Amino acid sequence: MKKMLNIILKYKFALVLLLCDLCLLQFRPDLGTTSLTLTWKYVLEMLSVIPPIFIIMGLIDAWIPKEMMIKYMGKGAGLKGGLLAFLLGAFSSGPLYAAFPIAGMLIKKGASLVNVFLFLGAWSTTKIPMMLFEATQLGNKFTGIRFILNMIGIIVIAFIIDKSTSQHEREELYQRISKISQK
Repeated sequence: MKKMLNIILKYKFALVLLLCDLCLLQFRPDLGTTSLTLTWKYVLEMLSVIPPIFIIMGLIDAWIPKEMMIKYMGKGAGLKGGLLAFLLGAFSSGPLYAAFPIAGMLIKKGASLVNVFLFLGAWSTTKIPMMLFEATQLGNKFTGIRFILNMIGIIVIAFIIDKSTSQHEREELYQRISKISQK
């Protein structure tokens, strides 16, 4: 019984969503069908994105020694660390939720928080493959201006978040990441 309760608590959000979908299907079949279809579509999307992300995380964990990550993306890495973090995020593909496990792995390996914030900012706004399409549709000038403004914004926001994160919050973040990586 306790095991069943733990499973229910672990998947409570998914179960609530399923319950809502079933209620909608019962009382508003048209809306319920749409909701179930969208739910299934997003589940399949997540299942197509998450396994490659875990493979990438495993490769980072196995192939990149912590000392190397600290050297190139740690606190003392300076401009080269920020540039590397930005490029890793900018040349990525996939939805933003896929970036968070990688960001956790970067932190576990010793990357500085400001570089992780740069990585996340670049992942969310400066996808280089999408920028090529954007340039063909909206023009090079627009794309260039947007890219420069995004870079400035990402850098400013990353440093603001880094400076406003207290030591207690940093320690809590490191503890959470170490707990996750032990599972």
